[in-house]
Amino acid sequence: MSAATVPVHEIRSTCCYCGVGCGVIIETDGQSVTGVRGDPDHPANHGALCSKGSTLHLTMRPDVQSVRLLHPEMRADTTMPRRRAGWDETLGFVADRFAEIIREHGPDAVAFYVSGQLLTEDYYVFNKLAKGLVGTNNIDTNSRLCMSSAVAGYKQSLGADAPPCAYADIDAAQCLFIAGSNTAIAHPILYRRIERARAARPDLKVIVVDPRVTDTAREADLHLQILPGTDVALFHGMLHVILWEGLLDHAFIRDHTEGFEALKSLVREYTPKSVAQTCGIAEADLVRAATWFGAPGATLSLYCQGLNQSTSGTAKNTALINLHLATGHIGRPGSGPFSLTGQPNAMGGREVGGLANLLSAHRDLGNAEHRAEVARAWGVADVPAAPGKTAVELFDALHDGSIKAVWIACTNPAQSMPDQRRVHEALRRAELVVVQEAYRDTETAWYADVLLPATSWAEKDGTVTNSERRISRVRRAVSPPGQARDDWAIVVDFARCLEARLRPGATTLFPYADACSVWNEHRALTAGRDLDITGLSYDRLETAGPAQWPYPAGAASGRARLYVDGVFPTPNGRARFVTTPWQGVKEPADARYPFRLTTARLRDQWHGMSRTGSIGRLFGNAPEPLLGMHPGDLLRRGLDDGALVRVQSRRGVIHVRVSADQAVRPGQACLPMHWGARFLTGGESLGVNTLTSPAFDPVSKQPELKAAAVRIERAVLPWRLVACAVPAHGAAIALADALAPTMRAFEFASLALVGAEPAREGVVVRLAALEAPDRATLDDLDRRLGLAHAHVIRYEDARRQVGRRIDVADGRLRAFRLSGHETDIAAASWLQEWLVRGEPVAPVRRFLLAPTSQAPAGVVRRGRTVCACLDVTDSAIGEAATRIGLDGEAGVRAVCDALRCGTNCGSCMPEVRRLVGAVAREVVA
Repeated sequence: MSAATVPVHEIRSTCCYCGVGCGVIIETDGQSVTGVRGDPDHPANHGALCSKGSTLHLTMRPDVQSVRLLHPEMRADTTMPRRRAGWDETLGFVADRFAEIIREHGPDAVAFYVSGQLLTEDYYVFNKLAKGLVGTNNIDTNSRLCMSSAVAGYKQSLGADAPPCAYADIDAAQCLFIAGSNTAIAHPILYRRIERARAARPDLKVIVVDPRVTDTAREADLHLQILPGTDVALFHGMLHVILWEGLLDHAFIRDHTEGFEALKSLVREYTPKSVAQTCGIAEADLVRAATWFGAPGATLSLYCQGLNQSTSGTAKNTALINLHLATGHIGRPGSGPFSLTGQPNAMGGREVGGLANLLSAHRDLGNAEHRAEVARAWGVADVPAAPGKTAVELFDALHDGSIKAVWIACTNPAQSMPDQRRVHEALRRAELVVVQEAYRDTETAWYADVLLPATSWAEKDGTVTNSERRISRVRRAVSPPGQARDDWAIVVDFARCLEARLRPGATTLFPYADACSVWNEHRALTAGRDLDITGLSYDRLETAGPAQWPYPAGAASGRARLYVDGVFPTPNGRARFVTTPWQGVKEPADARYPFRLTTARLRDQWHGMSRTGSIGRLFGNAPEPLLGMHPGDLLRRGLDDGALVRVQSRRGVIHVRVSADQAVRPGQACLPMHWGARFLTGGESLGVNTLTSPAFDPVSKQPELKAAAVRIERAVLPWRLVACAVPAHGAAIALADALAPTMRAFEFASLALVGAEPAREGVVVRLAALEAPDRATLDDLDRRLGLAHAHVIRYEDARRQVGRRIDVADGRLRAFRLSGHETDIAAASWLQEWLVRGEPVAPVRRFLLAPTSQAPAGVVRRGRTVCACLDVTDSAIGEAATRIGLDGEAGVRAVCDALRCGTNCGSCMPEVRRLVGAVAREVVA
């Protein structure tokens, strides 16, 4: 059978990126994934996918698979390199070491650090392994870094960790209050729903609270550009206005809540004038926001990391929920406090108790009856009572030696944790580091004594729960590569090995034959709980499709909205007003560290980039990390747009290029959080989280990843290098992997993939140093880039430390390296564009060694990618807008019709609107 006639199979599954939980249809020829599209029948997305989801199939390409972990690897001696080993030998070795450490130091000397990207079934067996077999609560998750303050807030205020809303509430809301969430970027498909709701109901008010003028804020009816960390003061100030304007729902407060009088007494001091000064906003805007929020009808809040990633994250959550309770905007269509989950299955991990302070089915670790219930269900004598180490505490304990061994699964703490220097040092000090991963090139894998190959998206089978409590199936479409195994299966095999050492002869606690058997045990534990899913079997999910919990036995469907009856899962059935004053900023700016740095997310990248970082087109919109600063701050410090700067916090230093950004207030700066040491390194830098603070919220233990005080100054690194190569046979990701050791030898190094088409993907690397490196280092770089051959065009000036190398193959550029001072690398931008486009070299051959930034006559610059799906640039949009000459939505529609940008996933639409609007303003001016 020819390739053209190979039948295509379609499998329904779920996207593995954010917590929106979009349904996908995977296309496969039986051997590999050939395509992906949105599932029109999935209620979370109705067929839409963002730029990341719509390129999922590209992450399964053979060249990307080159960085997959295919076989177990281990080393018995940390001074030796890892070697390939069989599963039995590897798991036996790890079981011996864990058993030895447990016997000598106790069960709390080991720990597990898992992930919101695991399936619920994976999470469940990890939790049972730690708390049931090993006897430690030292199991935490990267969800601690993104959602634990939302968990704590819901539990304090409403009695249970249960988002009470549904996506359908967007369609019924009269006011949307978006706080600490750039929804247009972080949850694009949900934002498309907001756009549709606004188009259908022009009277819908949208308020955005954010220190930056984000895409979401630009399109809002009201933007409260507060100073970082002042959210609690803002919410208390809004409640003060709601009190004085008579917007309270007195009946709801009387019948369904408690604690209001204490809160009322507190917020009396939060006058509009004082709060406006504290938050750095106009008093009139504060009053307007409060009156819109408290107006009769329906107000829906959407919030994410801006509230959660803070030393006052729980207080921010409860202060916002207070507003809903005070106005009765909860339990009704279009109303409620709606936490937007960051990861695809952070909810599922919370449901099975996969955190250091939780137990299965939303049981509390501190409740003896709850511990006894779980112990009986698992068939163990008891479950340990003492809370385990949460994320920051866990790595601190690894650093000081009280935790000897750590098992890390499906997450990359050597990129994502704050204070990266301490985390890397902790991993170096550990007696045993086990990493269970799909990719062998993550920063955490550098420290692994044992690597266990796990399945990835399209190879897994199980369930996930999205932000609206909707459980969806994840289905296997292709076989795993090499010897990769499902995460739950790896845990079960290890657990049985460990059982033989810790409880020989006993009946196994892990009798599972497949993911379904794990699921059935989990759902049995939910009986009678707030998240009862006893009626939701795999068969039911097959016939009824994705469903929201609770879904008890006998139910015909799940429940879209909670607390409709005003009864809450608290001892007396009442929601609680939480009274916590605003306590200031944990790490304020001062004379030594005068700037407030905040971290943000990019539209086309996700978390640590282990998956999205393998796709060239997803770098097109943001090809490198840029520190956004207000133009006035750049001017005052004598910095040009694009200058290389040194950024220092109390924890470390990184170098990065700076960008003039009107979205940032004076005295502040912003940096995307995705760039770890594989993409941004040099000197002591280990990526963006070198700078961030490990200080955490006292209740949720969630660290302050959103804000830090920093010093910013011009980098004194005069020697620069830019190199780019498009390797043959689509091997860009393998080249990027090979360049990593060389990058770490420089004071500054950044790396990115380039190219919209897989066949023309390349790698671009930028380096800077105090002086030119030795000849051997440059030769090594040239060799890896394919620039060491005799036929390479070259120019060398050793005295000036200038060098240029150009490789031409089959009449087209294949690679180049420019090095020297800033002016010596100026041609890199147009050379890179010419190379990646695959244009014939003849028209520009005489310019190849010219040290000029000016592109040769006739070379049309493409500009920066705006639409990643259809490769539409800002230049093309600007030209089309000028040519069409229409303003407003009519102009936007005309440009999109002409260029097709925004017609696939729509994630680029906020930027398209901004560009078209800018052209219109120029014409008027």
